[in-house]
Amino acid sequence: MTAYWGPVVPSRGVLRPVGPHQVRLTGGLWGRRQAVNGTATIEHCASWLDRMGWTGNFTEPNGAMRRGREFSDSEVYKLTEAMCWETARPGGNRHDERLARFTALIAGAQDADGYLHTAYGRPGQPARYRDMNFGHELYCAGHLIQAAVAAERTGAAPGLLQVACRVADHVGEAFADEGFCGHPEVETALVELYRVTGQQRYLDQAAAFVQRRGYKTLPEHEFGWGYFQDAVPVRDGEAFAGHAVRALYLAAGAVDVAVETGDDDLLHAIARQFDRTLARRTYLTGGMGSRHLDESFGEDFVLPSDRAYSETCAAVATVHLAHRLLLATGEMRYGDIVDRVLHNVIATAVADDGQSFFYAHTLHQRIPAPLPPPDHEQLRFGGGGRAPWFEVSCCLNNVARLLASLGTYFVTESDDGVQLHQFAPMRVEAAGLTLDVDTAYPDSGTVTVTVVDAPPEPRTLTLRLPAWAAGADAPEGVFRRVFRPGEQVRVELPMRPRWTFPDPRIDALRGCAAVEVGPLVMCAESIDQEADVRLDELQVDTSVAPEATAVKGRRTRPTDREWPYQSHRITTERPDPVVVPLLPYHRWARRGPSTMRVWLPTT
Repeated sequence: MTAYWGPVVPSRGVLRPVGPHQVRLTGGLWGRRQAVNGTATIEHCASWLDRMGWTGNFTEPNGAMRRGREFSDSEVYKLTEAMCWETARPGGNRHDERLARFTALIAGAQDADGYLHTAYGRPGQPARYRDMNFGHELYCAGHLIQAAVAAERTGAAPGLLQVACRVADHVGEAFADEGFCGHPEVETALVELYRVTGQQRYLDQAAAFVQRRGYKTLPEHEFGWGYFQDAVPVRDGEAFAGHAVRALYLAAGAVDVAVETGDDDLLHAIARQFDRTLARRTYLTGGMGSRHLDESFGEDFVLPSDRAYSETCAAVATVHLAHRLLLATGEMRYGDIVDRVLHNVIATAVADDGQSFFYAHTLHQRIPAPLPPPDHEQLRFGGGGRAPWFEVSCCLNNVARLLASLGTYFVTESDDGVQLHQFAPMRVEAAGLTLDVDTAYPDSGTVTVTVVDAPPEPRTLTLRLPAWAAGADAPEGVFRRVFRPGEQVRVELPMRPRWTFPDPRIDALRGCAAVEVGPLVMCAESIDQEADVRLDELQVDTSVAPEATAVKGRRTRPTDREWPYQSHRITTERPDPVVVPLLPYHRWARRGPSTMRVWLPTT
């Protein structure tokens, strides 16, 4: 047992991960979110899993009576993983009773040969592995394995690892020579199981799954082989394509395989594809995916604001991938994308009370979205307001497991020092140093690190300086010396509001600008505007420096016509000057139905 390690523990890399016991979030935005997650969100998810019958599927003897979509088992596994991390983190809430119940449910549903899935193979159900495109059997197995890894590393759910090993052994026998799942996920899980158990067969199977993809061997489908990550071999891609969550999960698994097998060519291929994806296929918020029909990436620079899909699960997967590349390469820039995604997608996804959430994240809400009823699942998961539950409720359980283990993504260590990649009030114990971090980030750029304890040898303390932080008072963010208890290191990150302009190849954004403050993307919400002022009537003046809470602009007065196209440039009545209030994007839709936009037309 590798005691008290976190979700990702590679055997090699430039930087080492820290365990959940080494970082305690003590306040601020993420301390509050983690506390709400540990109580309200986990309880909310557990209640809905019971209510929807998804936990009951594990004990239902009649397969024809099973409830939920074919992947609903994975939600039980993701919540199990979240409870393990929550139980183990400093100051966390224990969930021992429910973890024991879930472990018994899961173990009781396992077949004699190790197979475990409640939607296949029972009387009245389809046969096992009948639908490799959409069956999600290996996908669910992957989430079970990840939950078991969390259980083993925290000691929170005894017995679950044995169940997962039997599942993994069955998968190895069933897919020894060919085949793979249409939804990647099992790859990274198998690598982590190898890291826990030391059993080479799990790593070999993960590597085989990565290698087999890209040759159009899955059945043909209207969405194309790219949707299932089976159109191009993994190491040959130029950028991530197809279903965004599948693509990002596969990339994370490929990094894991590359690190453990020493396949640097594969590692560099994923890093190259991620770079191109960030440069051409990523929203300002860090969101991934611009196609609603198939939840997929668009082509280069196809990033329409009002059709942004930007699924919450894709944001979680982006954090997973960037963190793995950070550990492998030591390149601090990967912390920038984690910062952006956390503050503009993850922070936006969940309501303040932790009991409703966005599935998709538009950057332009044209009409007020009605609030879903608090006691009914939402069937349409491609847009709308935060809902308490969706027919496809992958996202909230995914965020729950991320938030419960969040500290492990904030800090890394090396032989001679500690690296702070994300900023929040926290106590850090790593590389022989005990540090207290005090900051109001992202609302303030002041980060103060107080040394509580230190060894007599020199240590290096590194603080990530974001790409937008030009002019920070610590140009390198690196401090090396013999630290003394009580001394402080302080960094001032410039939080000046700034105009942001799109690449001219993004057709949907020509003539628009956005405002950012530090890591925060700002937006205009209709609730804050003057009476009778519509967001589609506003233009902003980029010749005037933006403020953190407002920008100057004008209100146009369009004229209605029988036909909206003319042979000459359409003009409007003389515009009125206005002040356009702004708020952080992650705060929108928390005061009732509204319209909203991130990118604003310019004068």
